[in-house]
Amino acid sequence: MDKLIDGYRRFRATTYRTNSQLYEDLATKGQKPSTLIIGCSDARVDPAINFDTAPGEVFMVRNVAAVVPPYTPDGDHHGTSAAIEFGVKGLNVPNIAILGHAKCGGIKALVEGEPDGPPKTDFIDSWMSIAAPARKVAFARAESENKARDLPHVCRLCEMANIRIGLANLRTFPWIAEREARGEVVLHGLYFDITKGELFRLNELNEFEKVAPE
Repeated sequence: MDKLIDGYRRFRATTYRTNSQLYEDLATKGQKPSTLIIGCSDARVDPAINFDTAPGEVFMVRNVAAVVPPYTPDGDHHGTSAAIEFGVKGLNVPNIAILGHAKCGGIKALVEGEPDGPPKTDFIDSWMSIAAPARKVAFARAESENKARDLPHVCRLCEMANIRIGLANLRTFPWIAEREARGEVVLHGLYFDITKGELFRLNELNEFEKVAPE
C-alpha cells in the first residue's frame, strides 16, 4: 500500500497539478466519455495506459475475461449489465468496445477445464460459463487447423472468440440494438497482445487485423 500512496503523491505533484482545471470541470460539469470499454480485470492490461486517454474520455467496465452477458433483466445481480446500461442510457456513449487480451487467465481456465463438470469456485466458474460458446468455437477452429492439442493457440482463438460472442450479446440489449440501427452507437472488438504490445481490431470480415503502430 505504501507504494500506492507514493504514487498518489507523485500524481498530486505532477498530473493533477498540470490538469487541475480538467478535474474541476469533470467534477462540476460531469463526464461525457466517447467510449465505453468492457475489459478484463487483469492487472497487466490498463486501457488508460494502452490508449493514452485522459480522465473523462473512457467509461471503463472491468470483469474477469472481459465477458459480456446476454440481456437478462431478472432479480439477480448484474454488475456488468448495470454498468453497460448506465454507459449507454445514462451517458449516451457513441462507441462501445470489448477489449480482450492475450494470456487471459479466465480464458485459460475455461479452455483447460471441464465446462460440464461440477463448479470448483464460488463465482468464477459460473461467470465463465457465459463464455462457454467461445470455447467450442475455438476448439472447432483449432481442429480445422490441426492444432487442437496446441492449447496456447486454442486459448488465443478462444480469447478472440469471446470478443465476438460478447459483441453478439451486446446486441441482445434492446436499447443497444436500437441505437446501433439508428447509427447512434458503434460496436468495436479489440484484442491486445501483452507479449508484444500489439493491438488488433475486428474488421468487416469479422477477423482481427493488427493496428499499425504509426
